[in-house]
Amino acid sequence: MSDTNLKHTDPIDASKLSFDDFKAMVLNDYRIVRESREASVIGRKEALTGKAKFGIFGDGKEVAQIAMAKVFRKGDWRSGYYRDQTFAFATGISNVYEFFSQMYAHPDIEAEPASGGRMMNGHFATRELNDDGSWVNQMELKNSSADISTTGGQIPRLLGLAQASKVYRKNSDLDYLTHFSNKGNEVAFGTIGNASTSEGVFFEAFNAAGVLQVPMAISVWDDGYGISVPSKYQTTKEDISEVLRGFQRDEKGDGYEIFKVRGWDYPGLCETYEQAIQVCREEHVPVFIHVTEMTQPQGHSTSGSHERYKSKERLAWEAEYDCVVQMRKWILESAIADEDQLLAIEAKAKVFVKGEQKRAWRDYVEAFNRESKEAVELLRAIDHDDAKKLATELETIKEPSLKNIYSIVRKGVRKLRFYLSDEKSLLLQWYKAKKVINYERYNSMLFTNSAESPSLVKEVPVHYDSDARLVDGREVLNACFSANFEREPRLLAFGEDVGAIGDVNQGFAGLQAKFGEHRIFDTGIRESAIIGQGVGMALRGLKPIAEIQYLDYLLYGLTVLSDDLACLSYRTKGGQKAPLIVRTRGHRLEGIWHSGSPMAMILGSLRGMHICVPRNMTQAAGMYNTLIRSDEPALIIECLNGYRLKERMPSNVGEFTVSLGKAEILREGSDITVVSYGSTLRLVQEAALELEQLGVFIEIIDAQTLQPFDEGHICAASLNKTNKLLVVDEDVPGGASAFILQHILEEQGGYFSLDGQPKTLSAKAHRPPYGSDGDYFTKPSVDDIIEITYKMMHEFNPIKFPALY
Repeated sequence: MSDTNLKHTDPIDASKLSFDDFKAMVLNDYRIVRESREASVIGRKEALTGKAKFGIFGDGKEVAQIAMAKVFRKGDWRSGYYRDQTFAFATGISNVYEFFSQMYAHPDIEAEPASGGRMMNGHFATRELNDDGSWVNQMELKNSSADISTTGGQIPRLLGLAQASKVYRKNSDLDYLTHFSNKGNEVAFGTIGNASTSEGVFFEAFNAAGVLQVPMAISVWDDGYGISVPSKYQTTKEDISEVLRGFQRDEKGDGYEIFKVRGWDYPGLCETYEQAIQVCREEHVPVFIHVTEMTQPQGHSTSGSHERYKSKERLAWEAEYDCVVQMRKWILESAIADEDQLLAIEAKAKVFVKGEQKRAWRDYVEAFNRESKEAVELLRAIDHDDAKKLATELETIKEPSLKNIYSIVRKGVRKLRFYLSDEKSLLLQWYKAKKVINYERYNSMLFTNSAESPSLVKEVPVHYDSDARLVDGREVLNACFSANFEREPRLLAFGEDVGAIGDVNQGFAGLQAKFGEHRIFDTGIRESAIIGQGVGMALRGLKPIAEIQYLDYLLYGLTVLSDDLACLSYRTKGGQKAPLIVRTRGHRLEGIWHSGSPMAMILGSLRGMHICVPRNMTQAAGMYNTLIRSDEPALIIECLNGYRLKERMPSNVGEFTVSLGKAEILREGSDITVVSYGSTLRLVQEAALELEQLGVFIEIIDAQTLQPFDEGHICAASLNKTNKLLVVDEDVPGGASAFILQHILEEQGGYFSLDGQPKTLSAKAHRPPYGSDGDYFTKPSVDDIIEITYKMMHEFNPIKFPALY
């Protein structure tokens, strides 16, 4: 990490500020502004010359971000986007060395702590976890949640970060969590470009914050464009603060305090931010700061030039009202410094930034040069012409990338496939050892894997008293939630209809009255905001359960789940975690939007989340018990038609656990292995009774979770016995069934046990129509399961099992 950064920006305290102090503060701010601008200029050159793959910068936004940094305190949180480099430098969230290390994709956390080279440049994140995955003291940090490139995607999470302050303020039972909050005194700062305020995720979260009255401060950087598209095509009246004027709080009710200030006006910006954040922090209300008349001197990114779409008049105006130019002008006019002093600051800024850029590039190159030299020596030691040629080829690359190094080494292994020697063995040993290192560099930390991983939660069997009551499945869930809310004060639950009525299927019935509206509460119809609430609160140490009423509606929160939550641990290389549990229900009911099973969509987009598909509410309760005790995000999909089916009430309903990734054999058999999950399992079990009468004995396996899937390889062991495989589910053809087949046949080696073609039985390629008949002809039925299983036995032994049709 850099050890040459000067001090960060100073907060304003006019009551204690002498003129000399004021002058020093302003000139220090100007130094940061100039360093940030130099980083943008040099960064663009580094991308255009090919050292960096891409460049996107915060030039034109420097002065506003200095003003915002002055009111950002330890314990506060940022949820911003890739234009915020000046703010990051001014607060110490990042520095120039780390900025360039990220541009070069340096995979070393010491050089690039935000992501270890995994995120594009300008994507900031503070490391909120220790090496063992435990939380650091957030109150000792100026915190930044990990950026994402989707330009409005940071706002749902911002809502949750702000709501956490309200939760900590309202619930005195959480006062012991002093490493997460000082009784809710923290502000969540968000930034967004003006064009991105047109996105639905912005309006959802913005409206929700007004309803909730949380300490959230949104700053809009308004430079009049969204890449090449001007505001007249983006925003009604070409002015987002005018559009949002109805949110201004007044005698009619709560809302926002809305501020508007020009992006080149240094004293005006400092005053506005001081006033806005004081209101936000002290009165615990959301504020909106619309920063207008900003510029973008280098255009949107290194992918293009803004001269293509801006008029000469606009470009001339931008040159004159560049915030750095205007700040410099104001300093001179105010006699804070003279020309020579400013020239000296500017010269030092250039030298400093260039030095940090060179240091970052040197450290990046040297890290790989060592591996290159090792590879060259190993190849050259092999007494083979091809090996020596490849060694020379690698040696002539002045600044080799890891791709260069390992592509040449692997080519060498292929060329030497018939050659045996001790020297070749040493090369292979070296390559295998480096594969482990490169996995850690580029593929590790999909999950945080801390001491609180669900894989380490002790398995506790379910117990029943001899006189255990038969109850509706929903009552098992209700008892499970009640026991966990008693035990864990950090636990929260929220969603549409969750509070007052206890959710549409009564899983939380009566629990709001028992535990309070500050812990179990309703939300509006806004799925992306609901997920954002959960992500933000989980980042701040709470244990949220966010409910999406039906599985089909998960689509409306999928962007936040996929772009933010699922990849959080991976994209920060284990630097952040958000142990959010998303609760929903789906599968068999009636109608196109209430009976979906879009598992392929979920499995493809939510890597980094556990995907739990319990067959009944007892299994669901065991999964909740496991996940509430752990620290990794998960989606639990309850069976929509199972809430009123009878189950026995466990005596340890809040204590027993179901291990994730552990499949279960529900019925032993010798003829065919049938793997399923969720609601279709009951159909498979029903079909098994008639199949037995037909002389077919199937082994039924419940996957229980799809991510992770059957880590004990129970499916492969069963297949070794039956030699035939059928996968049954409700997704579209080639959906989750293909995922399951890949695991069993390829990862578990089940292919070698087959004596016939593996089969899948899924729903049709369209959504199910309304009505029981529509369900019957669209999704797998008992008849379908019986007949496809019988057909597989016919193919195996046509004499014993004659064709049905």
